[in-house]
Amino acid sequence: MKTLLITGASTGFGRSLAKEALQRGHQVALAVRNLESVADLVSQYPEKAFGIRFDLTKSEDALHAIDAIVEKYGRIDVLINNAGYGLLASVEETTDAQLQRNLETNFTGPLRLIRAALPAMREQKAGLIINLSAIAAYANHAGFAVYGGAKAALDAACDAAAQDVASYGIKFTSIVPGPFRTDFIGRSLEHSPRMPAYEATVGKFGAFLEKMKGRQPGDPKRAAKVIIDLLDAEKPPFRLLLGGYAHTMFAKKLASQEAEMNAWREIGLKTDFPQGE
Repeated sequence: MKTLLITGASTGFGRSLAKEALQRGHQVALAVRNLESVADLVSQYPEKAFGIRFDLTKSEDALHAIDAIVEKYGRIDVLINNAGYGLLASVEETTDAQLQRNLETNFTGPLRLIRAALPAMREQKAGLIINLSAIAAYANHAGFAVYGGAKAALDAACDAAAQDVASYGIKFTSIVPGPFRTDFIGRSLEHSPRMPAYEATVGKFGAFLEKMKGRQPGDPKRAAKVIIDLLDAEKPPFRLLLGGYAHTMFAKKLASQEAEMNAWREIGLKTDFPQGE
């Protein structure tokens, strides 16, 4: 049995993860904005689940959430940074308020929560931090500049953080899903007013998302089982892609990056000092 803190546990991936973990007998702190949204899980698993009122955009909530789970269960074994939302907008269409809110939710807030969890995990000399990322962090689309950028920033930060704390037995895994049948395209996707200049790019991608709504190939319940299985893995992956779409897009991006690197290799290598100087 492990103790988990899951953010955004009221809907989508978060709720599927919470239910899967509780069904397996784990202890789960459900960090949500509205405690009523997880009241049924707390009632169903009174000894294993409890809710924490939590807002990713409030810096003080990170320490409060970690203190609450450690006080109740004596430790925190797993942090799952699941809460987040998308923004469909070109860079030019994005307001300062939208930029700040999206970065707070998808990058700054999760990083603050990781920072708050590390002291307890270091003392235990064990811990697993799982971040729900997105294929947009690696192979992006028009209109997802801010959302994909925020997810990519968290991945890069955790690449370094994993090296910071590896000697303390703390591991990181970034979950990279493609389109899954959650409410991301609906309730969890903010839109900016569309400028005519971006109808052929951002507008086209938005239409693609609308057409996909309700027919996404990914199953959140199957994903939850795979993710909770990681709790028992001796060497969990730093990055785990979920679904055929994510694997296809990631492979295409790797191939195109390798081709571009090789095409420009000789130009790039000329910038070193000659050997012996």
